[in-house]
Amino acid sequence: MQRPTHPTGFYVQFSQELDLRQNARLHAFGRALRADLLPGVTDLGPGYVNLFVEYDAARVSDAAVREWVARHLREADSGAQVQGRLRELPVRYDGPDLPDVAARTGLSESEVIRLHSGSEYHVYAVGFTPGFPFLGEVPEVLRLPRRSTPRAAVPFNAVAIANAQTCVYPLPSPGGWNLLGTALDTVYDPSRADPFLIAPGDRVRFRPAEGQTPPLPAVRETWPAAPRFPAFQVQKPGLLDLLMDGGRLGQAQVGLARSGPLDTRSAHFANGLVGNAPGAPLLELTLTGPVLTALRDLVVGVAGFGMHPLGHPMQRSFRLRAGETLRFAPTGAGARAYLAVAGGLEGTPFLGSSSTDLIGRVGRPLKAGDVLGVAGRTDALPGFASLPLTLPQHLTLRLLPGPQASLEALHALGRTPFRITGLDRMGLRLGGAEVPGGQVISEATPPGAVQVTPAGEPIILLADRGRIGGYHKPAVVHPHDLPLAAQLRPGQLVSLRPDLSGTPQEWARRWSVQG
Repeated sequence: MQRPTHPTGFYVQFSQELDLRQNARLHAFGRALRADLLPGVTDLGPGYVNLFVEYDAARVSDAAVREWVARHLREADSGAQVQGRLRELPVRYDGPDLPDVAARTGLSESEVIRLHSGSEYHVYAVGFTPGFPFLGEVPEVLRLPRRSTPRAAVPFNAVAIANAQTCVYPLPSPGGWNLLGTALDTVYDPSRADPFLIAPGDRVRFRPAEGQTPPLPAVRETWPAAPRFPAFQVQKPGLLDLLMDGGRLGQAQVGLARSGPLDTRSAHFANGLVGNAPGAPLLELTLTGPVLTALRDLVVGVAGFGMHPLGHPMQRSFRLRAGETLRFAPTGAGARAYLAVAGGLEGTPFLGSSSTDLIGRVGRPLKAGDVLGVAGRTDALPGFASLPLTLPQHLTLRLLPGPQASLEALHALGRTPFRITGLDRMGLRLGGAEVPGGQVISEATPPGAVQVTPAGEPIILLADRGRIGGYHKPAVVHPHDLPLAAQLRPGQLVSLRPDLSGTPQEWARRWSVQG
């Protein structure tokens, strides 16, 4: 069994406010790191003013990563210039907020359009969702704050402004920016040879135009339509059955989620039961399991919580004969289990991974009639067992001080339990006592970050989190407890236990290196 992962990281700070020259240095530095990537470093997340270096502390030490960063800082070109491409985007200026923006700025709608389309914008960062470009800077007169109440759904390809920024929403998503129009070119399409039209460091001009909104990109499948060695046919899907492997590493700079299993410990156990490598493709099952018919003799392992295979053991590999049907029954405790097959499930990788990314339209849940295959034939034997995985009746998650840690916020997080008011693969919304929050210049989000909105609502960010965010992050979940967070259910209570050792000055130094 592979030792557990320990995702963590720190920021390399280049400036405290928007600065075109320092942003160019930041991206040049990121390119230099990617060209000499240190084993164990899993991602590099550029924001407006800093670069997040993410690594697996189970594979590489903090000291080694910091020395690698320091060496590249010593060798960095302090006079780095913007080297990006110029992209011109046709825009149909028909946004629902255009009349309001005109009224609030004292301009006519045509003047708003002329000013917005008359500037050349620098791509400071790409993130939040795949391909989402953060562009600056908007003419002074157009700098309006975000809407007081964000929209639950912003239309695909919407062009918007907020403060000094403008953007294109590459996919439908929530958002609070002011909508001016609709881009007529697709910014992100996972089925395209080059999925991303715009990259950090590029320049963008908007050109007023008329035309039809392009179609929403099709979902890119993550398993073959005709597998080489058919293994399972789906008779009935569960609530949410997703193909996952070790995750999509190294894609933070274009905003793609890492994805991968939310409960890495249970996923590794399941693969270990059948002799697979820890990151071999398997199924993540949520709350209820599917009904599957074996199309050949298989050796299968199930680990995790929330359900169990009827007539078969948990956490012990077993054999399924061709024609046999596998069903699951809910247990009422925990949320996710993992089904692994000896040889691993066959996937069709996208940017190095077959993991499903629902936000990025990469992969989809299982549906009736789907056929999954195994990647290869093996001689695995059934009956292998592992140490039992256990789940406490009441979960307590350990917290470490985060990038914007304060004693006030950490005390508030640990004072009373919170209730899970909403959850998905992006994160867990916590209802309870108000926690001091706020906004920062948008930056990469660390694994397991506890993000707190200005309204005081904490959200624990999970594997499909937005890669860039602008809210305070006073804490992060201890890496060893992230698998437990994945097992929380709607309405469940959870306690948080912050580590208060050290001083706020020491916490800040832990998270930041000067670029």
